[in-house]
Amino acid sequence: MEALRIQETHKTPEVLFDPTNEVFEIKGKSIPDDAELFFEDILNWIEDYVSNPNENTVIKIDLEYFNISSSKRILFLFYKLNELKEKGKNIKIIWHYNEEDEDMFEVGQDYAFMVKIPFDFVSYSSVSSS
Repeated sequence: MEALRIQETHKTPEVLFDPTNEVFEIKGKSIPDDAELFFEDILNWIEDYVSNPNENTVIKIDLEYFNISSSKRILFLFYKLNELKEKGKNIKIIWHYNEEDEDMFEVGQDYAFMVKIPFDFVSYSSVSSS
């Protein structure tokens, strides 16, 4: 299966889903003008992946900000990934968040509550240059 690579822009996150190297990452900002259109390729790719997945899948989410319409699409992505758990595959989501951003941590917890996939929460600090 071909990897899915989407370059980051000032409104959309970088996406790298590479089943060969077992790299599944979404990072950056997600405030596209049309979230449905932006996430369409991602959701279609995941649909194909779920039909023939790896034994182990780890999805790393490191979003500094996303809008409501992106939030819905991310939830659709997680719902689709639930199917891997139902198939007996190992799946985990690693939710990265800035330790100063309690809202992003809470959103991750909300997602974890809504799906059957285990979440690991990883905080980081933003280090400012002096």
